[in-house]
Amino acid sequence: MTENEISNKVIGCAIEVHKALGPGLLESAYEECVAAEFRAQGIDFERQKPMPLVYRDTKLDCGYRLDFLVEDKVILELKAIEIVPPVAYAQVLTYLKVA
Repeated sequence: MTENEISNKVIGCAIEVHKALGPGLLESAYEECVAAEFRAQGIDFERQKPMPLVYRDTKLDCGYRLDFLVEDKVILELKAIEIVPPVAYAQVLTYLKVA
């Protein structure tokens, strides 16, 4: 699957979870449900995948974790908030740089 095809499936799963649960839950609850939806759809994923930071050719465990790595190609970062603050965009861009 291409990244676009995976993204379409991920968005579909997220919409299904949101339709079933609505807003207002903790991110951890949505994470559990998205994982269940991925399993139901046969989508391969890793959850809370450690993301080391490489500094001068040394991998450092700085506590970065991807919420989901889907099909080894797409990073999914869940947010259970009304408005996405700039720091959330920066977080995802950092993951893309160090991935």
